[in-house]
Amino acid sequence: MSRLPHLSYDEMTKEQQSLHDEILVGPRKRIAGPMHAWFLNPEYGSLIQKVGAFCRYNTSLPPRLSELAIIIVARFWQADVEWIAHSKIAMENGISQEVVDSIEINQRPDFEEADEALIFDLTASILETKRVPDDLFQKAKDEMGDKTLLELTGIIGYYCNIAVQLNFFEIAEEDGRTKKWAD
Repeated sequence: MSRLPHLSYDEMTKEQQSLHDEILVGPRKRIAGPMHAWFLNPEYGSLIQKVGAFCRYNTSLPPRLSELAIIIVARFWQADVEWIAHSKIAMENGISQEVVDSIEINQRPDFEEADEALIFDLTASILETKRVPDDLFQKAKDEMGDKTLLELTGIIGYYCNIAVQLNFFEIAEEDGRTKKWAD
């Protein structure tokens, strides 16, 4: 059960309503997940929703790779809502069921696509060791370029932030569904 109420539009302050409208004017179609926490501070909510819209919809990474990074973060943090939503989106964007299943059980997938393996290795490395080895960094820089690497760090950081908010406030899916993690 969420530690936050899901406010109806009529229950919101003027500032909260403004944030609500701002969120829905962009690429998002509904208020869900961490957005309920953002209403605690509409100024923060306005800023973070802009970062999130950029990270989700406007980076140079194709959605297949950005969604892969997102589910790696979701699994690392055991963030139910993030996992439930984005594992489906990842598969809709070309990530195989086998890759998703391996990540779900906290194992490195056997990748058929080299770019997916690279995203996995970069994301897992920074999450698990707080660093990226020089050889991996150089390979990624050569293949992806500095701008895309910066954007990948933005995606990882943003979704870590979201995972913390989801877990901190125990935000569940709208239907109350949660995920049972193996570890």
